[in-house]
Amino acid sequence: MSADTLSRTLAASELETLVGTEVGVSSWYLIDQARIDAFAEVTQDHQFIHVDPERAAETPFEGTIAHGFLTLSLLSAMGVEAQPKIKGATMGINYGFDKVRFLAPVKVGSRVRGRFVLARLSRPKPQEVDIVWQSTVEIENGKRPALVAEWLNRFYLEGEADKSC
Repeated sequence: MSADTLSRTLAASELETLVGTEVGVSSWYLIDQARIDAFAEVTQDHQFIHVDPERAAETPFEGTIAHGFLTLSLLSAMGVEAQPKIKGATMGINYGFDKVRFLAPVKVGSRVRGRFVLARLSRPKPQEVDIVWQSTVEIENGKRPALVAEWLNRFYLEGEADKSC
């Protein structure tokens, strides 16, 4: 799939033809200590392996690591950057995850990026499109990905969207 194709806005029927295809790869995101500390502050997760470089240096990680949920939360930014847009979509929401696995720690100073395979697409209602993305967050020069997830999104198309969500 070319970058030109992915930068386009596609009708749901066009997008459906891409099921099973990797449709986008994001740019690299630096996971520095400032980002980790900011996430710790927002989530109140101050476990030493994330925020105390001296103590974390004494662990098998040999330094601080990103919170798994920090890495997971970057899927939103990565997805906006890498996934094709849907023609007529007025908004999209995170609908959930069917599966999330954290496979490798993201050490401070690492860079990560997202890869997205369009796993499934369905139309529960005429103005709704549900998409399941097989999402992988890679660690630059890593042997294993940081995480893999089946990420569910719902998009509402022009017209009256169901307001019950």
